[in-house]
Amino acid sequence: MNYALAYGKGFLNIEIPDNCSTDQILPRDSEGEKPGDSTQIIAQALKNPIGTPALKDIIEQKKARNAVIIVNDITRPTPYQLILPPLLHEIEEGISRSNIKLIVATGIHRHHTDMDNLQVFGEEICKNYKIENHDCDNNLKSLGLLSNGFELIINREVAEADLVVTTGVVALHYFAGYSGGRKSILPGIAGRELIKRNHQMMNEPRACLGNYQNNPVSDIMLEGARKAGVDFILNVVTGSHHEVKFCAAGDVYEAWIKAVQYCEKLNVVSIDKPADIVIASCGGYPKDINMYQAQKALDSAVLAVKKGGTIILAAECTEGLGEETFARWVEEASCRDDIKHRFNTRFELGGHKAFAICRELEHANIILVSSLPADLVAKMFITPAADLNTALDMALARHGHSRILLMPEASRLAVRVAGGE
Repeated sequence: MNYALAYGKGFLNIEIPDNCSTDQILPRDSEGEKPGDSTQIIAQALKNPIGTPALKDIIEQKKARNAVIIVNDITRPTPYQLILPPLLHEIEEGISRSNIKLIVATGIHRHHTDMDNLQVFGEEICKNYKIENHDCDNNLKSLGLLSNGFELIINREVAEADLVVTTGVVALHYFAGYSGGRKSILPGIAGRELIKRNHQMMNEPRACLGNYQNNPVSDIMLEGARKAGVDFILNVVTGSHHEVKFCAAGDVYEAWIKAVQYCEKLNVVSIDKPADIVIASCGGYPKDINMYQAQKALDSAVLAVKKGGTIILAAECTEGLGEETFARWVEEASCRDDIKHRFNTRFELGGHKAFAICRELEHANIILVSSLPADLVAKMFITPAADLNTALDMALARHGHSRILLMPEASRLAVRVAGGE
């Protein structure tokens, strides 16, 4: 049977032999549910905030004269051309347009270009509002210590703003449990050292995909967002085509958790038993813009494959590995143990992605179909393949006529095996 998997801005085809037992798992919103009116969903959320007064009332109560809106960067596909107009309209009822600034929560990612801003926010937003990139090394301010001893150092513009509004998408996250909400502050607009220390906590067993209860990484992120003075959030859950499925506005935790629970219903799926071979796609651009982002699909796929099985990942990676430290760790390692040792003794931001891949390789073999040079793929201790059919032939040679599981939108799924197998 022939299947098509998203790859960059296009698709790759794969032919699976009929004598293989093949299943496909998708988020529940991909099963034919009629989409709602995205504009109406957002409007209703703004009209009925959870855990806070309406935005105009917050502005009045605080006598706010200026506002910052924290927005995602290009690696987090967010329907900003739907989200921002009604949000900005509400803020402008109490604050003049000239005193509203959008700050791109780049974390340690590269800064947005003007073309990135046009692509993400649209011409009207770019023409009428100030947009600045967060810089994790400059223009920062300390807000004191968090309960675990981390110093909360964040973007100065955010720290000193009268009104702080965060926006974004709630989706599964490989160690924060879920994105959105508190994550706009830490790591979104935090200082490099704080982001580094926070990411180093990913080795904690409770810091894992889909866990939002008693997750130490998520908990300290929430504490940081509270201390930073987030006044209001607007978070959405999106579907396969980035359409808005759900929207929550209001308190940084109470609104966020409603979106998390909705996301959980869509994207946490159960299977009877793990597969010999998992064939996964990130869901295309921009989720496979580079290997730094594409790695997230492996966190989902590894939950669905048996110990010693094979994951085939389709990820175009037009921007290469995507992060300098990640690339350096890959280049300098002679074996996986080098990377694990470096993570535990000389942790650096970016290198944590190399560590995550090594963790996944302890469970399963990985074959990558991408635009990356074959020798660079091999440096990640991953097997390169020219196309999906070649990759499948390699996997079948290893496992025989196998149980195969397709995950066309792997980065949107958390897989639970019945009985915890």
